[in-house]
Order: sequence, then structure tokens, then C-alpha cells
Amino acid sequence: MALLQTTLCSPTCPEQLQLLCAAVLREMSPCDSLSLSCDHIQNTRQLGLAASVLLAQGDQQQVRSLGQRVLKVLESRQPEGPSLRHLLPVVSKVTSLAPDALREEQTRALSKRLGDWLRYASVQQAVAHSSGGFFSTPRARQLGPVTEVDGAVATDFFTVLSTGQRFTEDQWLNVQAFSMLRAWLLDSGPGGSSAPDADDKSELEGSTLSVLSATSTAGHLLPPQQWLREKAFEYCQRLLEQSNRRALKKADSDLQKACLVEAVLVLDVLCQQDPSFLYRTLSCLKPLQMRLRGDPAWVRALLPVAQFFLHHGEAAAVDAEAVYQHLFTRIPAEHFHSPMLAFEFVQFCRDSLPLFGRNLGVLRTSFPNLFKFLAWNSPPLTSDFVALLPSLVDAGTAVEMLHLLLDLPCLTAALDLQLRSLQAASERPPWDVSIRAPGCLEALRDSQVQGLFQHLLRAHASGTVERLTPLYRLLQPLAGCARVVQCAEAVPTLLRAFFSAVTQFADGALASQLSLLLLERSDSLYQVPGYEAGVHRVLSSQFPALCKLHPPLVVEQAKELLEFVGGPRSGGHVLTAVVWAIGEYLSVSWDRRCTVEQINNFFEALEALLFEVTQSRPSAALPRCPPQVVTVLMTTLTKLASRSQDLIPRVSLLLSKMRTLAQSPAAGPVPGEEGARAAHTRATELLNLLKMPSVAQFVFTPSVEVSEPRYHRDTNTALPLVLRTVSRLVEREAGLLPG
Repeated sequence: MALLQTTLCSPTCPEQLQLLCAAVLREMSPCDSLSLSCDHIQNTRQLGLAASVLLAQGDQQQVRSLGQRVLKVLESRQPEGPSLRHLLPVVSKVTSLAPDALREEQTRALSKRLGDWLRYASVQQAVAHSSGGFFSTPRARQLGPVTEVDGAVATDFFTVLSTGQRFTEDQWLNVQAFSMLRAWLLDSGPGGSSAPDADDKSELEGSTLSVLSATSTAGHLLPPQQWLREKAFEYCQRLLEQSNRRALKKADSDLQKACLVEAVLVLDVLCQQDPSFLYRTLSCLKPLQMRLRGDPAWVRALLPVAQFFLHHGEAAAVDAEAVYQHLFTRIPAEHFHSPMLAFEFVQFCRDSLPLFGRNLGVLRTSFPNLFKFLAWNSPPLTSDFVALLPSLVDAGTAVEMLHLLLDLPCLTAALDLQLRSLQAASERPPWDVSIRAPGCLEALRDSQVQGLFQHLLRAHASGTVERLTPLYRLLQPLAGCARVVQCAEAVPTLLRAFFSAVTQFADGALASQLSLLLLERSDSLYQVPGYEAGVHRVLSSQFPALCKLHPPLVVEQAKELLEFVGGPRSGGHVLTAVVWAIGEYLSVSWDRRCTVEQINNFFEALEALLFEVTQSRPSAALPRCPPQVVTVLMTTLTKLASRSQDLIPRVSLLLSKMRTLAQSPAAGPVPGEEGARAAHTRATELLNLLKMPSVAQFVFTPSVEVSEPRYHRDTNTALPLVLRTVSRLVEREAGLLPG
């Protein structure tokens, strides 16, 4: 540590070695044995390196003292040589770590200098010193003025988008001042750490005065903070003009896009801090927005423009709905495969939620398009959509959204196929699935399934639902693609977030709709490896939750539930949840419309189901039933019998048979010794309760007053002890246990 610090502070040490020492010390920070000090370092390059190490330590007192030391150098009247550009990044970092590190007069002074660096940098390239040689003389060579990105000679002031072979120090300071401008405005402006200027003349009331203030106020009369804002506004205007030029190099084109985004964000901050800039900015952004909408290469720059209109559209009486419609309609549909745009778009949605106001409906009805980002980029975006879902879903879109969430892996496959269809066959690699299964690409042109493709790839909520089973079969060759599998792994998490949000506002009608949807879709899913099992686990936990939210739905949906339990055997998890809900909520105590006939119908259907799952021989097509299904079926049948006591003899006979069968695990109704033991124990307990019908009815169908606290499940009350005692007494009387 001592050697690294000594090397870093040595005035004669090579620059590369000092860079390496600073990097090592930053990696080791925070470190108690660090004793670095900047007080006696004169070289600003070394000061910047040492400051980076001290900032990595994170000590607030050190950060404040470092800020004062750097400000003292910046305020000095020394010529602006190769020094100050090493310190501006330090100032920016200091203000972000300790916003109160600078005094108000220091903030004012630096704001004035930042404005000067932004506006008055040299427009001539730096002098190039020739190295001498056969065809050259060792004298300084002037390279001429800087140029624009399209090669034209610059006729206005220097900006970060000005090009040249060599840059002067004030030009480097210009670039660095712009890079820290937005953070500095936020920290030092109104609402930031520093108080606004007391004599700030910019707070003019009325739109006319606001518009005229820019031209009528002389620069020398402006206080420093307003001076910086004026120069920042001029700088951003210049960047908007430069971004309209056709760059000769791709690197310059990329820089144009990045600078345009930053310029619009800075203008947004300026208008929030000082409304006098709003009308001048709108005159720039309206034509800019029209230009960006027509050029797909600039799509990322539309996001800060839309954010600007969200912040200021109402104040400026601008209808920004057209911007949002374009944003949510075309961009996700055409650019879902851009990971950076997907991330920025979803972040824009999350950050702008409080600002949407009456335009929130545009966001909600656009969820099919937003889900394209999610389907294609599910691993990095899942947590963002979990946070976004509560704002996207409402009673009008809940059913359609749940269908689309369940079809999300199918949407990924469809998007994949859509991209592949845009490539020629010769451009696709030999391992491409669509080459081995050309039927996938032909399906896109099949008139019978084109409607299903269009429904799946729709841009807005349609209010309709389509069964996509034919599409599942056509896209099955793509089910094993890594992107589809990754999307399928994210769906259970998204489903939990969806139901968590829906249960906050769902009424009885919506709960009934969703419960039927769960039954319908439990056996209608895109077949991705492991997908069905994961979805069934979530659906099985949510069906009882919906019944708890609206208990009468079991009686209301009696016909559909009877069809479900009497139809082809569904997954064990979902079937168990449905059978449990029938036993729990098919009762007069939950719904006065419940009849003895309904109870008898369900009893017969469940009795037949229990016989089927215990008597059928297991095979590859029909595996042996899980023990949870058997025990829940026995319990539900006993509950129904306790509510229609004519059924008690039938269920007692059935339970006796189940207990006898469970004593021989090899040929028994459930697999494994542990499962057989569980079935035997449950059958014994249920038989004992049925010997006292009044007790059975109290335990299986408690009143709402008793069932809410669930005394019979609370181990801290005496009821479980009483039940166990009664059970043992009954068992001994029947001679079931040795006395």
C-alpha cells in the first residue's frame, strides 16, 4: 500500500505506472490502511488520479475536503493549460457523492465558468507539432478550423459534435462540461442542494415575457446560474441542428444519436427549472419529433422527446397523444429485438407512470406490444415487468392479459419466426430450425392460420380471445429454442405478479371469469419442456385464492367444474386445487343457492374420479396418480357427505376400502410406501370423524365466525388437542389401536 501511494504521488513517475497504481488502489478501496493526501500535489493530472482513489473510499469528510481542494485549483487564475480537464470529472463526482460539499459562492463561480466553456471554446484545431523528417520541417503547423460531422467547415461555436484531428484544452473542457451538465443543473438548481440565485431575473411571469426574455436580457446582467442555463440552452439548440447533418463516419453517427438524447434530457431539466425556456424549446422539439418519427435509425431518441411532452405537454397546451400512439404502436412491433432499446423503453414506462395521467389508457391497451419486449428479452426484463404489471392490468384487460401471459413462449416463437422470414434461406445458418422444418415459414403464408398469427402479434388489446391450438402445433419445432425456453421459465413469476395485482380489485364477475380461464388453459398450453408443470403449480395456488375472493363461484360454475373433474385427467396440481375448492366452498354456509342435488352430483363425479385414479392400471399415457390427489379426493367426499348425510354410508364404505387397499403399497391406490401410509392415515381419520356426524359437520363445514380464525388449525388453542383426544377414544372403542 505504501509503495503504491508513493508511486502515485511521485512527480517523476511515468504516467502509465501512475494510472495502474490508481486503478489498483481503487479496486482495494475502501481500505483502512490508506493514507493518501492531495494537499501537496501540484500536478493536476496526478491530483485527478489521487482524487479518484479518495472518492472510491467513500468517506464524506474526505469527499468534502477534496471538493474544496479541487475548487481552489479551478478558481485559480493560472492559464488553462493541460490541467483543468483532469479535474472536472472529480467535481462532478464530488457533487453527486456530497451535494453540500460546495459553498454557494463556489457553485455560482463554477456555473459561470461552465457556461463560458460551453459557449466560447476555440473553433480552431490545436496546433500540430511536426516531428521533422525528410519531407517536413520541425515547426508548428496550423490545422485550420474544426469541421461538422458532414465535413463542412464549422460556422458556429464548438460542441462535442465538432470534429478535428487535434483539440485544444478549452475544447476538451467544452466536452467535459457538457458531459456533467445535466447532473450539475440538477444538483445546483432549484430543488437541488444549492439555493437558487437570490437575484435571479429569470423568473418572469407570463408567456410573452418568458419568450422575450431570451433576447432582451444582456448576458452580463444574468446571475451565474441563469447564465449557465442560457448557455446550456444555446448549446443544446446547436446540438439539435448538428444532429440533422449526415455523418460521414458510423462512429460520428452513433455519437450524434447519443448527444441528441442527452441534449433533449438537458432541455427537459432546463424547462423544469425555468419555464421561460419552455416555448423556445417546443419550437425546436416539434419539428425534431416529426423528423425522428420518420427515421427508424433514430428511434431511441424518441423516448426523451416523449418524456419531455409528458413533463410539459399540458403546460404548453400540446396534445402529446400522437407521440404516445406512435411510441407504443410502432416501436415495440418493429424493434423488439433491440436489447438496449427494450431496456430503455421499459425504464421509460416505469419512470413515467406518475406522469401518464389521462394517457394511462394508451399504456394499458398497448400491453400486447409491450409484451413483445418481454417475450424476446425475458431474463433481463422480468423484474421490470413484475413492477410494471400492477399499472398495466385493470378489470377490462385482465382476461386478455392472462391469455397472453400464458401464450408468452408461443409469442417468442412467433417473433423468432417473423425475424427468420425476413432473411433469405441462403443467409440462415445450417442449424436454423426453420430450414429443418420449412412448414414453420410456410405457416406464415397459410391463410388458415394467418389470422391467428395476426392476433398473437397484435399491437393493442382487442377485447377478443382466440384459441391458438393450431398455432402451437405449427410452431412446435421452435419450442426447444433457447430464447423460447428462457421465456417459459419467466412465466410463472409473471403469473404470480399478475394474480397479486388482480386480486386487489377483482369483483365476483372477474373472479369467475379468471377461474374458468384457469380450468380451460390448464390443458391448452404451448408445449415447451418443463413449462406446463411450472404453470400448473401457479394455477393450482391461484384457483383457491380466487374461490376465497368470491366463494359463490363454486356454485355459479358448478356445470363447468363438473365437466372439468369428469373430463380427461388434468395435471395433478390443478386437479387437487379444484377438488379442494369444491369440498371447501360447495356449502350453504357460503352460498344459499347450494342444493342437495348439486352436492350429490359432485359426490358422484368425485367418487367416479377416485375409483378411476385408484383402480386404473398405470401406464406411460396414464401414470399413477399422486398421493395428494387421492387424499384430497377422500377428504372432499367426506366433506360433501357431512353436508348430505344420506351419503355417509357410501363414503364410509369407500373409505374402508381405501384403507384396506392402502395396507398393500405394491398394489395399492398410491405409489410408494410413504404415499400409502398417508392415504391409510387419512382414511382412518375421516372414518373416525364420520362416526360422530355432528362433530364431522362442525369440523368440515364450520360457520364463517369459526372458520375465519381457523381455531381447528391453530395449535395454540385447545381444539386440536380435543380432536386428537376424541379420535384416540373412538379408535380404542372400535378396537383399531391396542389399548
